[in-house]
Amino acid sequence: MTDTPQTLPDLSFTLSDGSQASFSDYAGRWLVLYFYPKDNTPGCATEAGDFRDLHADFEKAGATILGVSRDSVKSHQNFIAKQSLPFALISDADEAVCNAFGVIQEKNMYGRKVM
Repeated sequence: MTDTPQTLPDLSFTLSDGSQASFSDYAGRWLVLYFYPKDNTPGCATEAGDFRDLHADFEKAGATILGVSRDSVKSHQNFIAKQSLPFALISDADEAVCNAFGVIQEKNMYGRKVM
């Protein structure tokens, strides 16, 4: 496992509504980032649903939730609609956010090395 940064890198990224943002936009606030492999897969839908169901509690605590995957903005928009997600997702197609946090790792799947 790689080390994760102690502070957020000032990266720019695209949100699920197509707008641009950066981590500096969230300075001084609690930010919950969760990373997941792919929209519309069973495990990822369950994880997103858990964050959806607890969204009000996170808001009460002053925290913003952002999900991160390498999926496109269009895919994120469909996933948000299907799962009724009340928070934005980061479209990390260039893997900059995932790489900054060391979440993309080589693994062995069915005898093949994959990222």
